[in-house]
Amino acid sequence: MANILAADDEQSILRMLEMHLSLAGHVCFPAKDAVMARDILARETIEVALLDIMMPGEDGFSLAEAFIRRDIPVLFLTAKTAVTDRVKGLRLGADDYILKPFEPAELLARIEAILRRVRKGEAPYEDTRLQVDYQARRALLRGEEVALTALEFDLLALLTKEAGHAVSRETLLHKVWGYTYIGETRTVDAHVQRLRAKIGADAVETVYKYGYRYQKAKEV
Repeated sequence: MANILAADDEQSILRMLEMHLSLAGHVCFPAKDAVMARDILARETIEVALLDIMMPGEDGFSLAEAFIRRDIPVLFLTAKTAVTDRVKGLRLGADDYILKPFEPAELLARIEAILRRVRKGEAPYEDTRLQVDYQARRALLRGEEVALTALEFDLLALLTKEAGHAVSRETLLHKVWGYTYIGETRTVDAHVQRLRAKIGADAVETVYKYGYRYQKAKEV
């Protein structure tokens, strides 16, 4: 699962991207132009950007620089076939490009390849209570492996990546379950209770009328 921004001025392509990315388990943030894309970038944690080159107003080349400066991988979506345009995009620092029209399966495969490369060096989380290996999707509680469902692991991963910081119920619902709207937050509460039963009730603190916070274990 990843947070992916898709910027394209063609609504049909945006709808197609949102559908296929969601089916693959990703969260898609659609943007019809660079202004909307920059607004999303300022509010959300984006892991991959899919950018159309030819958009009204600011084009994809200029927009890409905002993502590249933050070390966010960029994949260009373009109908242009000129080699010079492809070379320009790669020289800017883009990770890849795909020519329109494209097969969704090919696009998803390229995104997965980018994510594998980017996440390869993602460091595990560790404190005196818990170890979380994001790559292997394993959690150890005081040295013993914890049996977690896929959703429970995704919930724990997000909370530990934000250890010490409060995460809202809506953010958890959006990023773990992939909902693109504010859904039923009791779903989050129920899963947090199950997670607490496995790693300890004191590990995940309730933040009143907001959400939850993973509490780092104190040094002994």
